[in-house]
Amino acid sequence: MLEISTEEKLKERIKELSCLYDISKTTSMNANCSESALREICTIVKIAWRFSDVSIVELQCNDFYFTTSKLPEDTRFQVSPISIFDKEAGFIKVHYPISSGAFFLVEEEQQLLDKVALEIGNYIEKNHIREREKQLQRSVERIDRLSILGEITAGIAHELNTPLGNILGFAELINEQNIDRQVAQDVSKIINAAIYSREIVKKLMFFSCEMPQNMEIVPIKPIVVEALSLLGPNFKKAQVSYELIFDNPELKAQIDNIQLTQVLFNILINSIYVAPQNSSITVKVTDDSNNFYIEIADEGSGIPEEIKSRIFEPFFTTKPIGEGSGLGLSVVHGIVKSHKGDIIALDNQPKGTIFQVRLPLNS
Repeated sequence: MLEISTEEKLKERIKELSCLYDISKTTSMNANCSESALREICTIVKIAWRFSDVSIVELQCNDFYFTTSKLPEDTRFQVSPISIFDKEAGFIKVHYPISSGAFFLVEEEQQLLDKVALEIGNYIEKNHIREREKQLQRSVERIDRLSILGEITAGIAHELNTPLGNILGFAELINEQNIDRQVAQDVSKIINAAIYSREIVKKLMFFSCEMPQNMEIVPIKPIVVEALSLLGPNFKKAQVSYELIFDNPELKAQIDNIQLTQVLFNILINSIYVAPQNSSITVKVTDDSNNFYIEIADEGSGIPEEIKSRIFEPFFTTKPIGEGSGLGLSVVHGIVKSHKGDIIALDNQPKGTIFQVRLPLNS
């Protein structure tokens, strides 16, 4: 290695300090870790090296990759690993083409490169922490909103339940009388509307956790078979078939029978609604040592990516007005969570949606 003068060494140290200052400035001005900020850091590092006119900086971190210019086949380089949360996630290298004749100030420049790698790792870590804090804040806000909404809906459900029962009772009483055809048709409409409204009230009560749970160890297959059987007319009207796959017909679990039926009903009704004619809906039940899984797969158009995060929100619906309350999937979500399980929506192949419900065998 060639000797360099004290004055030149001092200039190099100034460049190194400027490098760290400029990187700090870049990261503070780009709080949200962006690819442009990482590219700018590479440019800053390139300038800091002694032979900056021929140096090439290469940065690879997670899915990000960048070089300040095209790498030749033969180079000599220095490298420092980049760690994020104590796990190696990439590296930063400074290359000199062998043909350039340039050489590194091994000790000083390696120390600088190590500091740069540390700065990049800290920068990305801070961004991850900031994103997690935002997600946590959104979750807390959502829980607060749902808690308030649950209290409101519980009150509404109780207030509506009694008058709806009275309306239904009186309408059925009138229907038993000797009335003319037109009045009978009108009364029938009242009865159907009251039944529909009472179902919405029931969903509101499910959503607000006002429906008590009766947890018992029961066979799962009869519940699934009965739900499919009760929805037989819906399948027939939509001209949609179904296939039931049960890995373990003797499967038993500790659940609320009625609430599991409600989960199946709500998901299946949604699947039937979106399924094209002459298509098939697959219901598959599997289990392992701790949980059982219900997958309901349709061949519809699928759920757009931009609304996937909202489908379990109460009152969110893509159906036309009058065709859905927007409570079906939120009720499902609430029941599944109350059973200490979870539900996710996945893309079916080649098209459609798979709702996957996981429930513990023993709650």
